[in-house]
Amino acid sequence: MAVDIKSLNHNQLNDLISKAQLRQDELRKEKVVKLRQKVHALIKAEGYTFEDIFGTARKAKRSVGKVAAKYRNPANPAQTWSGRGKRPHWFNDALKAGKKEKDLTI
Repeated sequence: MAVDIKSLNHNQLNDLISKAQLRQDELRKEKVVKLRQKVHALIKAEGYTFEDIFGTARKAKRSVGKVAAKYRNPANPAQTWSGRGKRPHWFNDALKAGKKEKDLTI
């Protein structure tokens, strides 16, 4: 299927690109499934189990719980921040307006 990309407008070209990327992802996933099947078949043919070759299941990653809010936006009390990660815009704006961090604590 040949597509004349010179005749496509901007929106059509973006649509084509997104469809092509989706198809590329689908093909990759299909290839991974086939490879996984081949590996399992080879392991079974040699008389081993997956666990024999690769060990038991890996440790579960430690889940990090939600951290309680530490700061609250005085202009909109629904907006809070735990103090972790990137500072929200309202926090930076309040600091620029002359407020101190301790003024915003809950």
